[in-house]
Amino acid sequence: MPSSRHFDVLIRGARVLDGTGAPALQADVAISGERIAALGDLEGASAGQVIDAHGCYLAPGFIDVHTHDDTNVIRTPEMLPKLTQGVTTVVVGNCGISASPVRLRGNTVPDPMNLLGRHEDFVYPGFADYAEAVNAARPAVNVAALVGHTALRANLMDAFDRPATGDEIESMRAALKQALDEGAIGMSSGLAYKNARHAPLEEMHALVDEVGRHGALYTTHLRDEFAGLPEAMEEAFTTARHGGAELVISHLKCAGVGNWGNAPLALKRLENAARSQTCHCDCYPYTAGSSTLDLGQVTNEIDIFITWSEPHPEMARQPLEEIARVWAVSLMEAATRLQPAGAVYHNMSEADMRQILAHPLAMVGSDGLPNDPHPHPRLWGAFPRVIAHYCRDEKLFELPEAIRKMTGLSARNFGLTDRGEIREGAFADLTLFDLATLDDVATFSDPIAPARGIELVMVNGCIAYQNGALVQRAGRMLRRDEA
Repeated sequence: MPSSRHFDVLIRGARVLDGTGAPALQADVAISGERIAALGDLEGASAGQVIDAHGCYLAPGFIDVHTHDDTNVIRTPEMLPKLTQGVTTVVVGNCGISASPVRLRGNTVPDPMNLLGRHEDFVYPGFADYAEAVNAARPAVNVAALVGHTALRANLMDAFDRPATGDEIESMRAALKQALDEGAIGMSSGLAYKNARHAPLEEMHALVDEVGRHGALYTTHLRDEFAGLPEAMEEAFTTARHGGAELVISHLKCAGVGNWGNAPLALKRLENAARSQTCHCDCYPYTAGSSTLDLGQVTNEIDIFITWSEPHPEMARQPLEEIARVWAVSLMEAATRLQPAGAVYHNMSEADMRQILAHPLAMVGSDGLPNDPHPHPRLWGAFPRVIAHYCRDEKLFELPEAIRKMTGLSARNFGLTDRGEIREGAFADLTLFDLATLDDVATFSDPIAPARGIELVMVNGCIAYQNGALVQRAGRMLRRDEA
């Protein structure tokens, strides 16, 4: 029915994808303050600002459930790598590493916490300190934060190559409880990394029990994404079930040439577990991963590209194989000399990745590394790539399903109230895009490049990005159980 109401912003004639997986609906969307005030035929309505969206799709703002933007939302609050993709909310604190609550021992930053920044960037001893700093920085996107298990270990342990003692576990549990009380949405682990892999089930159960008591979320970078993937998945299911916590398996993959082709088996395990407990996974739309340089992943079976090296910065931005050739040493010797360093590992098959990405239990997360001087292209391109390449061009899934994977499903699993959907009363986090021109421009050789086709992004009812430029920063900290 025609409306004579007046709104702050009125988006006219968009093809609305509401984030639930429902088909697109031609409609007008009106915003008052931070929220969506009306949806439908608003022919008689007026607004302080009217946006003609004919020919474009309007979706809920994309939610990047797997980021390492912990310190960047404060140090670089413009957040252009995410905003230019249409992302309006980032989940930080993944893979067991977080900026808070952290009191580092000594003057070095343990691997892989060095992915988040330098020693001077870890200045948030309590979660409340971090949340206050995020709100003071007013980033361009919203921020929801997990507490990292490795970060908890780094606060207390003089060595990581052992299980935590009973007293250390109790201290970690107390710090975790305080962070959850102060609004953290859950805890993450990175059990494949050397500074967490010695944590036994008893240590993880004690902490995830605390997560479950708070009704919070447990996410995990599995202990093994290679040949031991089945056992690592079972460990994750058991740990989450023991604590009564909802589970997200981070960047589910079948890594390593010998593991290729096992996606159907991994997904069947996930489906079976989901029959008796709440569990999902996230996935990025690439067949290469990126992290610190891990000697355990050095092999001549895949291409490994070095992105940075502290002792040998002159050798960065070239293949490990080429570095070994120049130095006339083995791959392992070259990798050892380069450490600490970063690397891109081309260790997945396209068929496996497609199956995981397309699965109904899978969400989209970029896993981008914003502090890498030559980052994986997923940092700037993951979300447009899902829509433009895998949905529009490859027809891996329908457009409403692609949007659900990066909005409604993500908001529900990560407890982001009134976000991830276009409906009356929801927060006006919105992304307007032109499907015909949408393109992920970032490549492995030229990774720092904004996507094309993102026409407008709104965060909390404010236009944050338009015509290829930042307009204003309107994000904030999203604490657990807050509307």
